[in-house]
Amino acid sequence: MRYGLIGEPLGHSYSARIHAMLGNADYRLCPMPPQEMRALLQSRAFCGLNVTIPYKRDVLPYCDVLSEEVKRIGSANTLVHRGGALAAYNTDIGGLLSLIRRAGVEIAGKKAVILGSGGTSLTARAACEALGAETIVTVSRKGPVDYQALYRDHADAQALINATPVGMYPNTGVSPVDIDRLPALEGVIDVVYNPDRTPLVLAAQKRGLPAAGGLWMLVMQACLAHERFFERPVDENRAVEIYAALRAERLNLVLVGMPGSGKTTLGRALAERMGRPFVDCDEEIERAAGMPIPEIFRTRGEAAFRALESAVIDKFGRESGQVLATGGGAPLRAENVVAMRQNGMALLVQRPVEALATDGRPLSAGGRDSLRRMEAERAPFYAACADARVDNSTSVEKAASEAMRAFAELAQQ
Repeated sequence: MRYGLIGEPLGHSYSARIHAMLGNADYRLCPMPPQEMRALLQSRAFCGLNVTIPYKRDVLPYCDVLSEEVKRIGSANTLVHRGGALAAYNTDIGGLLSLIRRAGVEIAGKKAVILGSGGTSLTARAACEALGAETIVTVSRKGPVDYQALYRDHADAQALINATPVGMYPNTGVSPVDIDRLPALEGVIDVVYNPDRTPLVLAAQKRGLPAAGGLWMLVMQACLAHERFFERPVDENRAVEIYAALRAERLNLVLVGMPGSGKTTLGRALAERMGRPFVDCDEEIERAAGMPIPEIFRTRGEAAFRALESAVIDKFGRESGQVLATGGGAPLRAENVVAMRQNGMALLVQRPVEALATDGRPLSAGGRDSLRRMEAERAPFYAACADARVDNSTSVEKAASEAMRAFAELAQQ
């Protein structure tokens, strides 16, 4: 092995994909138990390694040279074997600093709270120190400052960095804190990068705060490691391209909008164009219930239908790289919006009320006046859910092209 990532486990790592896009075809994912890790480092039969959990501290005794960042933080994520010497670096801190600046979260002169007490927490503390935080508070379940103490004594926190795995795939849909209890917050960073937007990030964005997940940090730390491996700089424009490409690959394209607005037809066209799986949430609801949707409404009622709908959206919303067509009422439930947006960009499919299809739709049976009232009632929910809008009043081909352009632009943000 010449280059690679060591740790255990590595099942959901994107590192090999990123380094391949940087031009390193020799990079491999190398999950290994502790004895294999020790044997590899003793042999030094490699050129460069990235290191992840649980070995970021365990590798240090095998290194000849420790960078200042490694000495300060006490862990390394990048090892370079050159000239017979093994040098340890920490590019996580550079990646985190870049993420904080890119997201527009101000740390200088602020009270910063870091959630978690592990290795990533130490990296976050070093970043906050480098950026000139006035006060840094570390919160952990077993530390001197626990979560109740956070709300009681540190509700004036202005910046928040989540350095815990809470909310990470597959255990999505949960947040480590309730930011409504932190009214002074001005910005939020979550190092979790899968899902793309954790409930913590979505809650912060809903409040209008600058907030971002950890994918940019992941890309930038890989670029900085690549620079260490090959002793040449990576153009930041290349980092932006890799970030946008990786995000576009991972994100779901989610269609929301009024019943009969053509979400299913448009979704199938988009899935074919993009080479992605297509999920029609209404079809999945019918499959789960074993009966058509009108029959669910007739025999079980709307409440039972909404519960089935939420379960389907929760199941598929946590996955990646799909096109999802949702039911017209899906954005009415807050938990559905979080599930749809955590790993997806939501596009509002728009069509004039006069052109909405109504056949087989229990809630569209009241005529055009009823649909107009429904549209007015739901408009705020659609607006709060959607990242962009798509006109579907002419041809499917035109709407699909518009949707793909919007999706590509959103993936770069």
